[in-house]
Amino acid sequence: MRTGDFAEWTRRFEDERERRRVQGDPDWERGATLHPAVWAGIQRFQVGEDGDGANLVGKADRAGDPDYAQAVRLFVAEEQNHARLLARLLAAGGVPTLTGHWSDAVFVRLRRLMGLRMELLVLMIAEVVALRYYRALREGTDDPLTTDVANRILSDEQRHVPFHCERLHDSLAELPRALRRPLMAVWRLLLLTVSLVVATDHGPALRQLGIGRLRFVTDVMTSSHTVVSAVLAPAPEGEMPHPDTGASAD
Repeated sequence: MRTGDFAEWTRRFEDERERRRVQGDPDWERGATLHPAVWAGIQRFQVGEDGDGANLVGKADRAGDPDYAQAVRLFVAEEQNHARLLARLLAAGGVPTLTGHWSDAVFVRLRRLMGLRMELLVLMIAEVVALRYYRALREGTDDPLTTDVANRILSDEQRHVPFHCERLHDSLAELPRALRRPLMAVWRLLLLTVSLVVATDHGPALRQLGIGRLRFVTDVMTSSHTVVSAVLAPAPEGEMPHPDTGASAD
């Protein structure tokens, strides 16, 4: 895929929408049993996935690329589906959803104060952290329904990161070259800060999922190298890689 080819991204999102339609929903009737700390973590992530995405869509419309704007709408629809899947998973375990959480409120407020470029940089922090969390959720429990839901969301998130990387690469190319690396260095510092907050806030859940706080933060930061490389210097032939969150150690 060439960088900047958002018509192709639209086709990919549409293909995934059709695949999900054919696949159908998980078997909610089987129910789910998890440790209370893991349920609490899922509640918080469900809040973060929820939202109408109107602010992001509006900025995408104003960017002047109809293909990108349509791809953003399909991205938002996938995020809303994640919120739905997590809400149904919580219901299958007899756990209520939350009406809000302070961490989500902070992210939303930051994103809405900024233009498209900065909104995407903030959004990418949440996406990269989510990649590691959903992998932990998929691999750290023997509950079949939870594994199914986490795997579906993780598959989508692995496409979302390169999608945003591609747009950010185009956007940062408009800045003076001397500003690009410092900007991404600040981004990584913010990512580290958020990772530490999430690791602290979700520490009991992460332990239940077999991953310590340090391992979680280290994996997130390791994956960020790929993100920065994709944003600053696309891979050969314009491919935008997604982060590999599979390697690290305590």
